[in-house]
Amino acid sequence: MRRPATPPPAVAIIGGGPAGLMAAEILSSGGVGVDLYDAMPSVGRKLLLAGKGGLNITHSEPADQFMTRYGARQGQIAPLLDVFGPTALREWVHGLGVDTFVGSSGRVFPTEMKAAPLLRAWLQRLRASGVRFHMRHRWCGWAPQPNASDARDGLAGLRFATPHGERQRQAAALVLALGGGSWARLGSDGRWFALLEQAGMALAPLRPANCGFDVAWSPHLRQRFAGQPIKSVVASFVDPAGVRQLRRGELMLTASGVEGGLIYALSAALRDAIETAGSATLYLDLLPDHDPARVLAEVARPRAARSLSSHLQSRLGLKGAKVALLRECTAAADLLDPVRLATAIKSLPLALIATRPLDEAISTAGGVRFEALDERLMLRDLPGVFCAGEMLDWEAPTGGYLLTACLASGHAAGRGVLAWLSDSSRPTAANTEPDHPDDHHP
Repeated sequence: MRRPATPPPAVAIIGGGPAGLMAAEILSSGGVGVDLYDAMPSVGRKLLLAGKGGLNITHSEPADQFMTRYGARQGQIAPLLDVFGPTALREWVHGLGVDTFVGSSGRVFPTEMKAAPLLRAWLQRLRASGVRFHMRHRWCGWAPQPNASDARDGLAGLRFATPHGERQRQAAALVLALGGGSWARLGSDGRWFALLEQAGMALAPLRPANCGFDVAWSPHLRQRFAGQPIKSVVASFVDPAGVRQLRRGELMLTASGVEGGLIYALSAALRDAIETAGSATLYLDLLPDHDPARVLAEVARPRAARSLSSHLQSRLGLKGAKVALLRECTAAADLLDPVRLATAIKSLPLALIATRPLDEAISTAGGVRFEALDERLMLRDLPGVFCAGEMLDWEAPTGGYLLTACLASGHAAGRGVLAWLSDSSRPTAANTEPDHPDDHHP
């Protein structure tokens, strides 16, 4: 009698964001059974929100420049992007039946701009490949092991809180793709940090990235100008290493301070400076298309009975929120001195006193240190346990860099699991309890 075929190993993935879904795709296409668990009622929630105004998939800039966006961790991110970088990512998106285009800024978007069509096509393909989704399963860590030798077994006794009580699972391998610590309402709440810390993993503290900053606004500015954009300015800042950083763009005044693309681009260096010195000063050129000599000549012209605001609008086109910001950050006496006023217009000091809370940040820095992982993204102290996505210790600015690296790390973790499973014959791990029929709703 022919023996029944041995079923393929069952791999658990915890986290239904881009990294976890990509790991699931690599594993299922490699013939491995996949159970994907997520605490939320559906997967890809942060991806959907990020794509509401236009999903920025990646960036089209040259590879050497692209790599610099990962700062101190570009050495660890580079091997991942060598295998699944911007070009491969676009081809993968096209394989889902979604066309892309390059915008004027070099950013890459789906033709329809939205994330929903891409996610729908992706989930259809994952379901068709046999990936099993278990929603409302919050990972609670590992069950106590009876033997001391089993204490570091990361594959036994995975604990999940579910609507039907606690359940335990085992796996032939485990991919943790639990996201960072921002946007908790979408699932990235950072609760995993304490679980891995208790397990003795090497972690870097979670910190806000691509975040806004607090400014000590006057009640007048807070009440009258919160929500107003400051467009077409150049921001400069000398980072803690003594390097002068320069960016052009726009920012938004908020009731608490400032945010927006220009601020996010400098946020890592600004955050580090605040952590070191307690505050950071950002300098704004409010009229970057006007040279200093012209600005001085115009503000020095006699204004007769006209107010300063009318004079600045008439001579330089400076008005509204920009004038309010100028008044906020400049001493009254300096506004009356043409030289000091012209200097303030071209280099307005804006004192930032704190980052906004972690949960408000677009992304987070910190997490599982790469030093705790091998080249396959497997935890050295927990064989068979892999990590991917934003829970790793890296950061990048907005512009497609975040999503690219999340997908690339999920791709790498999936390949790492396949290689680890093929190293030697391993038995298939079985779940300790049957699934409830309501579990399978991605």
